[in-house]
Amino acid sequence: MPSTRIIFMGTPEFAVPSLELLIAHNYPIAAVVTAPDKPRNRGRRVTPSPVKLVAENYQIPVLQPTNLKDTAFLDILKRQQADLYVVVAFRMLPKAVWSIPRLGTFNLHASLLPAYRGAAPINWAVINGEPVTGVTTFFVEESIDTGHILFQDKESIYPQDTAGTLHNRLQHKGAQLVLHTVGAIEQGRYTRTPQAPTSEELLKTAPKVHKEDCRINWNQKATAVVNFIRGLSPLPAAWSLLNGQVYKVLAVKSVPEASTTLLPGRIHSDGKHYIHVGTQSSSVALQTLQKPGKKPLQVADFLRGNQL
Repeated sequence: MPSTRIIFMGTPEFAVPSLELLIAHNYPIAAVVTAPDKPRNRGRRVTPSPVKLVAENYQIPVLQPTNLKDTAFLDILKRQQADLYVVVAFRMLPKAVWSIPRLGTFNLHASLLPAYRGAAPINWAVINGEPVTGVTTFFVEESIDTGHILFQDKESIYPQDTAGTLHNRLQHKGAQLVLHTVGAIEQGRYTRTPQAPTSEELLKTAPKVHKEDCRINWNQKATAVVNFIRGLSPLPAAWSLLNGQVYKVLAVKSVPEASTTLLPGRIHSDGKHYIHVGTQSSSVALQTLQKPGKKPLQVADFLRGNQL
């Protein structure tokens, strides 16, 4: 039976497989730290995080601090006497937290560090048309995503991938890497590899994506437009104006150059089956659209109820 006591820190669905795998391998989880309950989805009902739901299912104590430097919270952490903190998709930790456990604190990041440091590595890897990404475990230090690397595992990005499909693969690949990392730390069989000192100007970063960043720029080449939409699908979703209304564009495909010649942002449709939009190079065909507050529609279904 593993004896390393762990405090697990995470919030979204991406962190769930890592927690479940540690539980399945009988690691004693002293507590789970996650974000406070908040309004989610269309109904805006206050609901617990996916990680909290798992913890409650296994009767693991849950901590939901609003201030990670609060002395009462720090006292609770210290009383748990955990050997190791495991962080997956959680907020930046102050030194007062990550310096507590005797074996250290490590984080799982969804990129091959030092590339794509930041909050949205999966989105930006697809947007930038990368052929390969991966997952990395590293010891947490004061600067975000800069600590010594423990282990990495690569994952291909396929032309049909969206941020959603890649996310689903990486969360499970990441869980396996978390399990491997815990075992290696437990046995002392690991090395600390400093992140290569690369100029910040040369490193591709992954800042948080805001709604205003998601508007489609049809003046780019078709490949860039397709990658942009793939990299934001299904969330937070790329958008554009159509008939003066905002629509999310969840899926597109390139159109052979000879089929249509349109100026960037101009559309052509037969009114029944397709909508083509011009870019700087060739056109793209819209496949899935979503009006805010409504369900996603295939373009043929959209055209049955909307005139252009």
